[in-house]
Amino acid sequence: MLLYRTTIVSSRYHHHLCRRCPFNTEQFVPRQVSLRFSSLGDKADCGNSGANCSRGRDSSPSGNSAIPLYVNEANLTSQEDRSFMPHHFGKKRKHGDGERLQHGLNKFSDSLKGLPKVKPFDICLSGIRSCAKYTGSLNGKNRENLNEMGHIKVEGTKQRILRPGMVLLKQYITLSEQVEMVKNCRDLGLGPGGFYQPGFQGGGKLHLQMMCLGMDWDPQTKKYEDRRHFDGSEPPCIPHEFSLLVKRAIQDAHALVKKECRVSNVEDILPSMSPNICIVNFYTTSGKLGLHQDRDESSESLSKGLPVVSLSVGDSAEFLYGDQRNVEEAERVVLESGDVLIFGGKSRHIFHGVPSVIRKSAPKALLEETGLCPGRLNLTFRQF
Repeated sequence: MLLYRTTIVSSRYHHHLCRRCPFNTEQFVPRQVSLRFSSLGDKADCGNSGANCSRGRDSSPSGNSAIPLYVNEANLTSQEDRSFMPHHFGKKRKHGDGERLQHGLNKFSDSLKGLPKVKPFDICLSGIRSCAKYTGSLNGKNRENLNEMGHIKVEGTKQRILRPGMVLLKQYITLSEQVEMVKNCRDLGLGPGGFYQPGFQGGGKLHLQMMCLGMDWDPQTKKYEDRRHFDGSEPPCIPHEFSLLVKRAIQDAHALVKKECRVSNVEDILPSMSPNICIVNFYTTSGKLGLHQDRDESSESLSKGLPVVSLSVGDSAEFLYGDQRNVEEAERVVLESGDVLIFGGKSRHIFHGVPSVIRKSAPKALLEETGLCPGRLNLTFRQF
């Protein structure tokens, strides 16, 4: 609520005001001017969430710094009195940047009203248990099998270099990390910009549910955008713990390449990258994806061979890869829950796909803790 009063201010106070005013360019002439003070009775008028705001306020000799100053032009009787006021004082204000910005936002908001609302897909079974933070503990046998990185050692398996620039880290993601990953993906997937079934211009649908983080990828236009075209929603941000996991995986892949290939600069074989895009796909037990290349990132990213980092959680899947779009000639590997696959450098443009998901192959403990639906959760990170 604004309270106003008009008073006569002494020449001494007038002099104080003129010294503080940035618009004063003339020599001070003692005058008596009429000033109007407004007292802010409710701090909610100051802006965001009632936070303390200092915009438009000035200090006064009375010590009341919360009172903004307004000058009544009708009582400025000479050019000298007007000299300390801005040139546009008393004139009708034109629309400023703030009004134009608000007009643009309102216009954009109106354009979204006609877009359809998409019911998000839930990657967890309803009525089983929420994806709570993992509180289980490793039994004695598993505790003994933990390596220095805190990952469970797997008998008969090893980290592998599949080809130059392509590294497979078997069962790299711990169970607790997988549980948290499912929880985060479910929470994000049920919100704005969450999981949906993408399709093509011809009307066909992909055999998976998709959610984009960081930037939205449109399967129809093959382009990255700031919003989804069909509902106007913004893609959620990439969780910080996801980015840390990707960084750690690349570092461990570098260590493996350096050891196996005996090279001085592993970046020549497998470059580093900082992910700002993540495409999250959930394949049901009948889900699949044909052979394709990931070539929609920026020309700089593609020319440098910045890698794609793929994380697998849930049911295992058969993964095909090769230099040609030929299923018969493609190499095959099974990606299990907790596996990390990285391909960059000379392998950045390989054809790859998922022909099938292996039913009932997810870790039992993961399903008990999350209620994850039958199928495979796959997160692919890249740098635009």
